Amino acid sequence: MKKKVVLAYSGGLDTSFCCIYLTRDLGYEVHSVIVNTGGFSDQELKSVEERAYQMGVTSHHVVDETTNFYNTCVRYLVYGNVLKNNTYPLSVSAERVSQATAIANYAKEIGAEFVAHGSTGAGNDQVRFDMIFNILIPDVQIITPIRDMKLSREEEIAYLKKHGVEMNFEKAKYSINKGIWGTSVGGKETLTSNLGLPEEAWPTQVTEIEPRTLELTFEKGELTNIDQERYDHPTKAIQALQAIAQPYGIGRDIHVGDTIIGIKGRVGFEAAAPMVIIKAHHTLEKHVLTKWQLSWKDQLSAFYGNWLHEGQFHDPIMRNIEAFLTDTQKNVSGKVFVQLYPYRFQVVGIESDHDLMSNKFGSYGEMNNAWSGEDVKGFSKIFGNQVMIYHKVNPND
Repeated sequence: MKKKVVLAYSGGLDTSFCCIYLTRDLGYEVHSVIVNTGGFSDQELKSVEERAYQMGVTSHHVVDETTNFYNTCVRYLVYGNVLKNNTYPLSVSAERVSQATAIANYAKEIGAEFVAHGSTGAGNDQVRFDMIFNILIPDVQIITPIRDMKLSREEEIAYLKKHGVEMNFEKAKYSINKGIWGTSVGGKETLTSNLGLPEEAWPTQVTEIEPRTLELTFEKGELTNIDQERYDHPTKAIQALQAIAQPYGIGRDIHVGDTIIGIKGRVGFEAAAPMVIIKAHHTLEKHVLTKWQLSWKDQLSAFYGNWLHEGQFHDPIMRNIEAFLTDTQKNVSGKVFVQLYPYRFQVVGIESDHDLMSNKFGSYGEMNNAWSGEDVKGFSKIFGNQVMIYHKVNPND
């Protein structure tokens, strides 16, 4: 009886090689899986399925993780206003964690003895996939043919041609990875430290030039409405906002960061909806949360984003931080007004029943209604008392 292997499959060169190698050279029963986190159309998924069967798989399975990806991951990136290195909304790294988890669960479901992926030995994904498989399915053996055999692209192409595989072997000028939380763009420019991506490299071209004002409604930290239209799940609101804002060229940038394996890496990305949502949400929070809520959120969110980026989603500390972040959102409700322009956007202001900037208590720099001048004189003495004592005891410091 053939041994079962679940293959994380995309339909590209690497996973096509894995299909042929695992079925014909190793004699395994291959069950391919593609995990959709909001980046594939129905037609694209159908094409991938047809290709998988042409490659000889026993079965092909599509896992639609879009809603679950939001519920278990993206919502906390919004709650935490997570931008790695103050730039990157973790578009691909968060997605990979969700995909690896779904593949591990499917391998467990069908009782597979092996799980395989097409990662090379040069990037973050190999660590994310291997580690999550080791955590969730420790008794299932991991196979990584491309990495283990140190195959070049040319060697993979020659192998597939030898086995009669017909596909487009021309390497795309730019590598594109699309999901609900953003699209990554890699090319020759991102392999340098000084070059930016040319206009034609961006998947969405700029077609909108007239400024537009949006009214975004948040309820307990989640985007529910755009203008007057309400969506039945935040994923629908994200996709709608993406369709509106992406044609302005908003959310384009290049992220430079530290990889899990210790080298620096650059990646381009376009993430109009994530960037607008995070900035709008953060502005609303600055109005409705206290100073120390904001301070501790910043610290815990930075850790959460870094740990997620490194694939450590299943560490129980992540559930602890998620519980904290969720609790901070109970008053993060209201409207945020955003203006869109070509290549940029501006958060104009907010309206919220929980706005702590209420003029009932005074207007900053102008008038106070909650204390007297004498109150401030006494407070200022007490607030600086210990530092005053320090400088009296240490006059030369």
